Amino acid sequence: MNNKLIKFNLSQRKSDNIPEIKSGDIVRVHRKIKEGSKERIQVFEGIIIAIKGKQSSSPMITVRKVSNGVGVELVIPIYSSDVDKIELVKRAGVRRSKLYYLRDKSAKSMRLKYKDMADFAKVTEEKKENIIEEKAETETKKESSAEKENKKEDRKDKTGKDNGEKDDKKKEK
Repeated sequence: MNNKLIKFNLSQRKSDNIPEIKSGDIVRVHRKIKEGSKERIQVFEGIIIAIKGKQSSSPMITVRKVSNGVGVELVIPIYSSDVDKIELVKRAGVRRSKLYYLRDKSAKSMRLKYKDMADFAKVTEEKKENIIEEKAETETKKESSAEKENKKEDRKDKTGKDNGEKDDKKKEK
């Protein structure tokens, strides 16, 4: 029964423009705001301090920012039609799923270790390049060791004996 409910909830989600987010991520939420007959998009950038209902059809995130010394929090349903898109800006290394303790801290004392996503992309590209270089080096080493073995076999074929047999005959004399 529980698996059926989870499958149904997942099928109800719209999956466009929603990255994989965690607590501690800095995100930009683009929300549609209706003012009379006009509609505009407002951007709210802050840190995700909580995610509720991850398996439901509409999980909620709590996004917090400090604006002019005043903390502002929004509780936003991720798959709402009012949410245009969510951009992932940075990712912090946090060890908790609920970061409510950040409410009591000032912006300056909140020194989390962030990973800039642009730098993260550069690092992954560098890692790929290093992996490719390492593979090329190991292939050249394998080729050189294979060439050495071929040379040894060629020596055996020419003399009919390998170097080890010659050493044994010298010892016998």
